[in-house]
Amino acid sequence: MLKIQLDLQFFSGEKTEKATPKRREDSRKKGQVAKSADLNTAFILFFCFLFLFFLGNFFEKNIINFFKIFLEQYLVVDISNNNLRPVIYFIAKSLFVILGPVLLIAFISATIINYVQVGFIFSTEPLTPKLNKLDPIQGFKKIYSMRALVELAKSILKISFVGFVAFYVIWSNIDKILLLSQKSAIDTFRVIYKLAVQTGLYSSGALLFLSIFDYAYQKFDFEKNIKMSKQDIKDEYKKSEGDPLIKSKIKQKQREMAMRRMMQEIPKADVVITNPTHFAIALKYDENNGDAPIVVAKGVDYLALKIKKIAKEHEVVMVENRPLARALYDQAEIGKQIPENFFKAVAEILAYVYKLKKKIN
Repeated sequence: MLKIQLDLQFFSGEKTEKATPKRREDSRKKGQVAKSADLNTAFILFFCFLFLFFLGNFFEKNIINFFKIFLEQYLVVDISNNNLRPVIYFIAKSLFVILGPVLLIAFISATIINYVQVGFIFSTEPLTPKLNKLDPIQGFKKIYSMRALVELAKSILKISFVGFVAFYVIWSNIDKILLLSQKSAIDTFRVIYKLAVQTGLYSSGALLFLSIFDYAYQKFDFEKNIKMSKQDIKDEYKKSEGDPLIKSKIKQKQREMAMRRMMQEIPKADVVITNPTHFAIALKYDENNGDAPIVVAKGVDYLALKIKKIAKEHEVVMVENRPLARALYDQAEIGKQIPENFFKAVAEILAYVYKLKKKIN
């Protein structure tokens, strides 16, 4: 009994194959890449708090100076068109000095982490409005999809882990917090600043740790989503390389055209060297245009017979030389000069042909 094994993937369209380079490039053009938003957030927060930690004296000095000047000079100023502008200018300048460096660090951190994750990419595809996003059925499916459940589990894990780290840092400094009521305003500010920066560093570090696993998951999920079925790969090949059937027909047409051109050149040949039954090579020598004879046609078996037939019809001299015919067929190319090692043997044949033509004439 004959058993035929079929690959059911061809019929089910199951996506089991790794994405091709073209599929990856198309996805990248659409802005679809493996990227973790949590890693971006954690990286930016961590470096911002690290910046605040090392430049604590700078921020302390500028913040205290801001409140001191504001409370002493501008708090009791009557609001009018004349004195409102200096107040706004002072506040804007102070905020720029205090927040500007932090925003700059955030921008640099965001640029670095995005480049590390996906490199340079520019695409307007994600911004293009799509009506299917308004489909309530599709929206309902997304809410109750496996990906939504994974995102929910991730969110609970992040809140629990980061919350525990933040609580631990605050609880470790509970004695300092309870003594704040007995400290001066400046000392209170310093304790709160250091505690806030410390809590931010530990919390963002914990989030950074979790985001590494999130990036691994996003990469896995991305690879899963861009997988292709065998039919997808076949269709892509057809689009990029062309339909194999059409390509074979084009090649067939090209061969037929080359064959017709070759047959049209046979009557112009000076001699046809034969096997005599298996090989036939037509040569033409023009002393004005070349240093050596050119192969205008060659063939084996049926094609050799056709070359000899045309040569006979147009009275082209045929010379039998078994080893030379076989060697020329293997080493000489149509439309090109014969190799140098055949010059002597072919020259003797051409001399014989020219001598024979003079006798006939």
